Amino acid sequence: MRTLVKLLLAGLLASPLGLAWANGGGSMPSMPRVETPQQRARDAYNDGVHMVKKADSAQDYGLHASDAAKKDKALHEAQGDYAAALERFKQAVGLDDSLAEGWNYLGYTSRKLGHYDDALAAYAKALTLKPGYPDALEYRGEAYLGLNRISDAQQSYLDLYAGNRALAGKLLSAMKAWSTAQRAAAANVANLDEFDKWIQEREQIAGQTAALTRAGAAASWH
Repeated sequence: MRTLVKLLLAGLLASPLGLAWANGGGSMPSMPRVETPQQRARDAYNDGVHMVKKADSAQDYGLHASDAAKKDKALHEAQGDYAAALERFKQAVGLDDSLAEGWNYLGYTSRKLGHYDDALAAYAKALTLKPGYPDALEYRGEAYLGLNRISDAQQSYLDLYAGNRALAGKLLSAMKAWSTAQRAAAANVANLDEFDKWIQEREQIAGQTAALTRAGAAASWH
């Protein structure tokens, strides 16, 4: 009987658990991580976000580069990174259909690649999961511009203005840039003059509202 006890004790001490116990209760050996679909979805999402930031940086450099060769190279790299990010976001929402942020970025990368209808479908899904999602509203407004859907872009701005002035301002800047590009390309866009007038009016209203807000905040200190 004693011999059996000694053998069992020796086996215990030789095991990782026994060694930890013998050394005063040290750390236990790590167990393999069991990943859920939701965890894998978030990993894919985070990979996609990293790629988007890289693509945005390359695109910004390309748009402002004076050297034609460097400009083309940077924009080509940006498109490649957007395409890679798009695949990661597809994986993310495939693993977790309820990931509103994944659908939003799926729309973003689709739009950057010129797939405006796909982008709108992705934004619609994001807004269904997360009603009033400011980023999706702003991105959707830019997608509407890509399809020359001016009235829908205007409504996106109004929806944003009520709840997120910063993103509303970003969309208004995108509207101005889009209108300028249409004129430079001599594009045949209906009601462009009216759209420019609307943009100017919204800028004035935003400026007046901001001034009133600052004045009110200053008065509250007296």
